[in-house]
Amino acid sequence: MKKIHLTSFSEQDFGAILTQYKYNLHPGDIIAGTIFHQESQGFLVDVGASIAGYLPVDEILLSSCNNRYDFQYFVNHTREFFILAYDKHRKQLLLSIKRLDYIRAWKRIKQLESEDVILDVSIFNLNKGGILTVLEGLQSFIPKSHLITFTNYEFMLKYHLPCKLLLADEKNNKIILSHKLALLDLYSNLLKIGKFVYGQIIQIKQYGIFITIYGIPALLHISEIGPQYIENINHTFQIGNKIKVKIIHIDMKQARLSVSRRELV
Repeated sequence: MKKIHLTSFSEQDFGAILTQYKYNLHPGDIIAGTIFHQESQGFLVDVGASIAGYLPVDEILLSSCNNRYDFQYFVNHTREFFILAYDKHRKQLLLSIKRLDYIRAWKRIKQLESEDVILDVSIFNLNKGGILTVLEGLQSFIPKSHLITFTNYEFMLKYHLPCKLLLADEKNNKIILSHKLALLDLYSNLLKIGKFVYGQIIQIKQYGIFITIYGIPALLHISEIGPQYIENINHTFQIGNKIKVKIIHIDMKQARLSVSRRELV
């Protein structure tokens, strides 16, 4: 694949660079060009004296959340393009910015995945299953199961969320993020196995109690409540109460904790 790294250069320098191609271009190549004319559904691109390029509007933006972009500033803009195909009849190259940005975005996402960093992402839409956001220009998703409990999701649209990559599947163009994993990382000094912490009861089941600790869900199983069997948990605990527990397990895949009170009774 041929690739040019563009810096500040004159029109004469640009012509010299194009001459080096000798128009031996193929789909998948990256080429430099200057957008010189806007049409109803795309732009004409100058990529040399005897060959033209066409950039459809659908091949410009990587993410649909940028659909309000003002394209008027594209004319006279010089940059790199990805060659999608070559129309022999029209002697015209079909170009794409979106495909080039897509390739570069996945390279950055794979790097972020290897570094296991906390990401600060904005929220642009909500649905029943969770939150839609954008990472490196690509649509990504935060499932409800990996969010702390919010009563007003519309309120969250004004804010950014710290997240970590849960899944980065380039083959299926699927990116899943976790807010809870980021919280586990941020509170790593406080949330350690063997630590005693306070949590608030949010749900009581026959098999145990669900509590939140710094927004992270935790299960206090009935077998870990005390040395003796409790026939009716509701007689001892109430929703909303804060209780002291010991962290006995951290599930990094599901971003949840297991806790115990056996040493506190």
